[in-house]
Amino acid sequence: GTPQKYDPTFKGPIYDRGCTDVICCVLLVIAIVGYVVVGIVAWTHGDPRKVIYPTDSRGQFCGQQGTPNDPPVSSSPIQICVSKCPDRYLTYLSAYSSRTPGELEYYQHFCVPEFKNLQKAPIKVLKDKECPAMIIPSTPLARRCFPAIRAKKGVIMVGNETTYDDGHGRRRNVTELLEGAKKANVVLETRQLAMKIFEDYTVSWYWIIIGLVIAMVASFIFIVLLRFLAGIMVWVMIVMVILVLGYGIFHCYMEYAKLKGEAGSDVSLKDLGFQTDLRVYLHLRQTWLAFMIILCIVEVVIILLLIFLRKRILIAIALIKEASRAVGHIMMSLLFPLCTFFLLCLCIAYWASTAVFLSTSNEAVYKVFNETACQFSGQTCKPETFNTSNVTKLCPDAQCLFAFYGGETAYHKYLIILQFFNVFMFFWLANFVIALGQVTLAGAFASYYWAFKKPDDMPAFPLFSAFGRALRYHTGSLAFGSLILAIVQVIRVTLEYLDHRLKAADNKFAKFLLSCLKCCFWCLEKFIKFLNRNAYIMIAVYGTNFCTSARNAFFLLMRNIIRVAVLDKVTDFLFFLGKLLIVGSVGILAFFFFTQRIKLVQDTAPPLNYYWVPILTVIVGSYLIAHGFFSVYGMCVDTLFLCFLEDLERNDGSAEKPYFMSPNLKKLLKKTNKGQPDA
Repeated sequence: GTPQKYDPTFKGPIYDRGCTDVICCVLLVIAIVGYVVVGIVAWTHGDPRKVIYPTDSRGQFCGQQGTPNDPPVSSSPIQICVSKCPDRYLTYLSAYSSRTPGELEYYQHFCVPEFKNLQKAPIKVLKDKECPAMIIPSTPLARRCFPAIRAKKGVIMVGNETTYDDGHGRRRNVTELLEGAKKANVVLETRQLAMKIFEDYTVSWYWIIIGLVIAMVASFIFIVLLRFLAGIMVWVMIVMVILVLGYGIFHCYMEYAKLKGEAGSDVSLKDLGFQTDLRVYLHLRQTWLAFMIILCIVEVVIILLLIFLRKRILIAIALIKEASRAVGHIMMSLLFPLCTFFLLCLCIAYWASTAVFLSTSNEAVYKVFNETACQFSGQTCKPETFNTSNVTKLCPDAQCLFAFYGGETAYHKYLIILQFFNVFMFFWLANFVIALGQVTLAGAFASYYWAFKKPDDMPAFPLFSAFGRALRYHTGSLAFGSLILAIVQVIRVTLEYLDHRLKAADNKFAKFLLSCLKCCFWCLEKFIKFLNRNAYIMIAVYGTNFCTSARNAFFLLMRNIIRVAVLDKVTDFLFFLGKLLIVGSVGILAFFFFTQRIKLVQDTAPPLNYYWVPILTVIVGSYLIAHGFFSVYGMCVDTLFLCFLEDLERNDGSAEKPYFMSPNLKKLLKKTNKGQPDA
């Protein structure tokens, strides 16, 4: 591309601008309206109780008003809502023939609600599936009854028995119930773990908040210190890398010299061939010689890069220091990520609730079940009219039972498309919210850079002004950029889904092709995010449409590719170091506090079931807080960098075309504004 020309009217972010990418803005509004309609339809048809409450064999919810009984549901071949779980071994045959008063009446609690005829022949009762063939001692868990399995002196028992009658005259070992109960035990243990974790949060929540406040203060202090220590930190990092590589070369030489004369150490790598045990290679002199040569080459390359790129590294450090000043003048920018976070939470909540209602909007499907041959077997039926239909006449033993949740209407047929639309809109809106935050911060920081006298020439409320311009003029451009990114992300999700489905398959070519596609679209997503970020900066400054801004930003960066690479790596290191320092410091402090190793506050630390619960919470929260601070700082650096490159191309330091960069940058580049004092 061609460098930017001098424009005497340009004094920073343009205020007299027009709406951009209006078509995309209209598409976004239509899509949001459609998304609301989908949500309303889902909320009308969906029923989240299907996720929470169990159902009986007829598809009725247990424990709800209008259902025959209360939870839990018995885990027998026929699902029945019961008021309590069985507490004894019993078969229907033994209960029917028992002379113990009330035995059959007790068993009746675990039969279908319509079963009233206690004199009915047991064979007929079991054939009609009105009662289970047997019941066993059970315990309630997750609104269901599971075998009460326990171990006594290494022997698996249910109740006090090691065997049970299966209701068909056969004795079975209780270990046959163990496999089904294992998952129940996992759920029970998880439930107990969740309760203990909740207890830990109730006694430590205020200390967790204190830890997060410390992380917030530490993040702010680190950003302030970058103004003074950025150069020292970068050069210390570079020296450390050189010293580490130097030690690596020395270590390789020592290992190479130590192996001299040892048996088998002079075998070449070519003669040895490929070995699965990689430790074999460490006993060869040639291996250490290769390591030493590689490290020497890397060391020389780094030293040469430092010699030739030292000026660009100094520019990167100066820009990082300048970003700290900009953030200091626009302190509200540090709180702006809270707005973005709130909007993202709304997107996630709407997507999650819509997904739940869509997934539970299926209707109960009933099918014909029978034990003998029947032409109607497997066909759908309606319980209300089943007894008067021809099916019962032609197949006397047939029953109309609940099969699954589904549906055959047009709505149910296109349910998967609505789920796909829900996912797509989530990505689009989430990316739009992030884009809105980026263009707002870019507009605010650009107003700082293009103020000739900083901060006197800055607008009164740069952040709010930038936010208003972004919403009023550039909603369409933000929608365009986020739409492109959302399409790529949906494709990536689809590829991950296909890869998950193909894991069991033995098609190596398909797996290889999927891996290649996943890699390509991962790279494409990273590139689009990078391009969008810089395009939003150009939109915030010039008010051009998305395509023009993306093209101008791309060519501007390509004309300064070495500066871009150096600045990117230097800032990446500083941000990594900052996050590591903040998260590590706060995490260590939390560890010593909650494990009661700080004597001054030893009695203040609350008693905990698991001390790692508040520690991990503080660590994760500290990382999110540090990431929020550094995302603002990173956007500031990128914005100032693009403005800096534009400044160099537009202006020459003359009285008509003065530089807007800070005095430190001008001094570093040996630039001056002729005839004007530096701001």
